Amino acid sequence: MEKFGKSQPVKRVEDQRFLTGTGRYVDDIAPDGALHAVYLRSPAAHATILSIDVEDARAAEGVAAVYTVADLEAAGVDISMPATVVPNRDGTMGAEPLRPMLARDKVRYVGEPMAVVIAETLDQARDAAELIEYDLDDLPAKLDLARGGAALHDVAPDNLAFDWGLGDEAATEAAFQAAARTVSLEVGDNRIIVNSMEPRGCYAEWQDGRMHLAFNGQGVWGMKEALSAALGLDREAVRITNPDVGGGFGMKSGPYPEYFSVALAARLLDRPVRWMSDRAEAMMADNGGRDLVSLAELAFDADNRITAYRVRTRCNLGAYNSVYGQPIQTELFARVLMGTYDVQTTWLGVEGYYTNTTQVDAYRGAGRPEAIYVLERVMDRAARELGIDPLELRRINFIKPDQFPYVTATGENYDVGDFDKVMTRAVAEADLAGFAARRAADAGEGKLRGQGICYYIESILGDPSETAKVEFHEDGTVSIYVGTQSNGQGHETVFAQFLADQTGIPADMIRVVQGDSDLIAKGGGTGGSRSVTTQNTATLATVDAMVAAFIPFLADKMGVEPDSVAFDAETFRAPGSNMTPTMIEAAEMARAEGRDDLLVHQETAELPGRSYPNGCHVAEVVIDPDTGLVTLDRYTVVDDFGNLINPMLAEGQVHGGVAQGVGQALTEHVVYDEDGQLLTATFMDYAMPRAYDMPMVSFTSEPVPSKANIMGMKGCGEAGTVGALAAVSNAVQDALWDRGVRQADMPFTPLKVWEMLKDGPVAAE
Repeated sequence: MEKFGKSQPVKRVEDQRFLTGTGRYVDDIAPDGALHAVYLRSPAAHATILSIDVEDARAAEGVAAVYTVADLEAAGVDISMPATVVPNRDGTMGAEPLRPMLARDKVRYVGEPMAVVIAETLDQARDAAELIEYDLDDLPAKLDLARGGAALHDVAPDNLAFDWGLGDEAATEAAFQAAARTVSLEVGDNRIIVNSMEPRGCYAEWQDGRMHLAFNGQGVWGMKEALSAALGLDREAVRITNPDVGGGFGMKSGPYPEYFSVALAARLLDRPVRWMSDRAEAMMADNGGRDLVSLAELAFDADNRITAYRVRTRCNLGAYNSVYGQPIQTELFARVLMGTYDVQTTWLGVEGYYTNTTQVDAYRGAGRPEAIYVLERVMDRAARELGIDPLELRRINFIKPDQFPYVTATGENYDVGDFDKVMTRAVAEADLAGFAARRAADAGEGKLRGQGICYYIESILGDPSETAKVEFHEDGTVSIYVGTQSNGQGHETVFAQFLADQTGIPADMIRVVQGDSDLIAKGGGTGGSRSVTTQNTATLATVDAMVAAFIPFLADKMGVEPDSVAFDAETFRAPGSNMTPTMIEAAEMARAEGRDDLLVHQETAELPGRSYPNGCHVAEVVIDPDTGLVTLDRYTVVDDFGNLINPMLAEGQVHGGVAQGVGQALTEHVVYDEDGQLLTATFMDYAMPRAYDMPMVSFTSEPVPSKANIMGMKGCGEAGTVGALAAVSNAVQDALWDRGVRQADMPFTPLKVWEMLKDGPVAAE
């Protein structure tokens, strides 16, 4: 990493303001005197809207306006929310129902916005919302992942949103028919609520014929396009900003209905308008994650080599399509369908269903955790049924180092990898040799210990291009404008550190500017572990442009030819000259001579290919059979992230990702009743992971530098979650296996595990 960074564990500079209460979150910086928005939300999961009467609310004290969908349409708003559609297996397109910004004709999930009240104070808006009278005619709620039931949309009368397939179905079936052994397992991937620390919120202001919307999202350019289209504004008349953002995890990546009506209100009333979700709203109305069931099947030859892999999945879209919902996740699922294994005969079939629940959207990993979870669960089952060590089964089927670059059955081009080396390191770091003794000691106390392994791979996602702009200021400071958006990952530290490494500019003199569509014309936002790799590739291109621009200017000052001037990442030097200006000094010289063209530099760079972070997770759990309590006792991660810029931040990302995966595996689960009412609508009912649920997570880097970018990096933001689900689940299954439990699905709550043990064959004896 010497050429491209010093790989130092620098502490996060942004934490100072976050921990001292001086962060600039969207609710902190709304303009003084802004009006407050409050949404009337549907109490029913599925109903026809017979009437909505807002006259009393409009007459209430302090109320500036009350809008329904009819008011939005009367104002000329295109009320259709952006959405993604995928093709069906027969070549037709999947369903594309209208999702209105406020409910029209029907409501389709509890929490769907029906009207918005705009008032001087938050209390006045809340009081006025209570005055809205409405009449709903309840319809049966649709909640199962199957065809039939009361239709949510006319365009999908059987509630099937899409029927998508990838691979060679006939060849896969032939391989299964010819297999020496086959193994199958149905795997449930439970629905979760994202629960970012900061709920969603926004404010909008209309000034001098321009719209400014600030919202706590994961990028500004998608929202800019959507808002300008919805309101019929020229793109240049729309400015979108993201201030500090307290967690996104994919849930905040796309537009939501509230942002459009808040912006419209600001325009119509010519006053700033603000909205901030409370926690109850967030749990009801934020897009959820996961929620799918897969039947996974593996075919083996006589030497335990996988000859074919087949997955049939049923997934929940919720009530509508969304921008980054299940159609997109289905394609991302396919990207790492076969993980790290050398298999070319595959079939993936996915059916997506509409239900009377909130939309299911991208959540940390977006399709990759789902794919790896299914694959590594069935690999664990195969090892048991074939009577082979799970490590050995993986080694037999790993793509070998001499097979790279390797094109997968689904078209992914893996550039490099040494999976056996990484797994071997994990075996040592996790002390697998001592597991038998630990299990025996627990058995002596009546406890059940299990061990689970997951080998994951993921692909970085999103736009492969990114832009960076560097500007030198008169006070000696430097700004770097980036197209990504931090949601708490530490971008300000990493991007400043990387620019400092390349230029010698002190990191504390560098200010990272993000999340403003006026300041940088294009960017890909944050998601899919893309930020550091794509943004720093753009930074390298910008640094190269800076150096190339300064050299002729400095050569004249040095009295040498330009081709003799070199930059060593700290100073410019040339034989025959005693001048050794730093980058900052070069900028000061340029400013003194009026060379403003040397004070701002901008470049866009595009990655030639994706990179593929991968690694091995090893979990050990201890189960108390009397209570069903699962304790995660040991957790070991060995990751190949390629070259690291800041190992401390990478480890922090892994810890957070593992915690999210552990939360889903052990405690988190969304429950709706038969009428579509959300029963897990508070933290009293929805169990987030606590500190005592987590052991110390051992993290080790075992890099195999990527060839897909000049820095050899691979991304790391989602890796912890991708590996954690299967590692913990396989450990629980291992602990329960000798007690006769053959089907163990998340979440492994005490009651659920106790019931599995109580009802298992061994218990029955």
